[in-house]
Amino acid sequence: MYRKGEVSYEALALPDRVQMPPDAALAAAEAFRDYMKRRHSVRQFASDPVPEAVIAACIATAAGAPSGANHQPWHFAAIADPAMKAQIRAASEEEERAFYAGGGGDEWLAALEPIGTGADKPHLTDAPWLIVVFAQRYGVTQDGARYKNYYVPESVGIATGFLIAALHHAGLVCLTHTPNPMRFLPALCGRPAQEKAVMILPVGYPAAEATVPAVAKRKKRLDEVMSVFS
Repeated sequence: MYRKGEVSYEALALPDRVQMPPDAALAAAEAFRDYMKRRHSVRQFASDPVPEAVIAACIATAAGAPSGANHQPWHFAAIADPAMKAQIRAASEEEERAFYAGGGGDEWLAALEPIGTGADKPHLTDAPWLIVVFAQRYGVTQDGARYKNYYVPESVGIATGFLIAALHHAGLVCLTHTPNPMRFLPALCGRPAQEKAVMILPVGYPAAEATVPAVAKRKKRLDEVMSVFS
């Protein structure tokens, strides 16, 4: 990460090598693809507790993601406190009621129809954990000077992807919820003014009666999302 005065380059030998033969690489890639197909966005959570150490390990995975200039412009606030979760839910539902009352526009609301979402967000209090992902718009040195962060949306998006994969690997489910704009979140979580909440992930185990929308299983074909130039 950026530290004032540390501007020189030093090369290290590659610390880890995970290279494998082509056949083993293909088998590993296909196995991981099939495993990630079992990841689902879930809105119904069981009340079973999740140890803080599990959440911390998943966030540590996210914190190791690549970032612009290695500035690591993110912070993850893990919330289990019922009062904080209730406050977040109340604010979210207030915004969502305005959205579903027409603020989102006809096209957006129609796009959400097959997903089955609405203004009620019980998952924000039912899930044992909420992880609020913050993007750091700029950094501040120890002596209070600002410095620029680079590719912040891209970096935070990559880290969030790492986090979602880590949660799935730990046997947990989550849901991506985007604040709109819930400006009170930095103060609620004790974060500085330069950080903006970009994602809330309710995290836990799926309820016995958990469902997913059928449309969520419809994915584009590989030839629709991939081009090869060889």
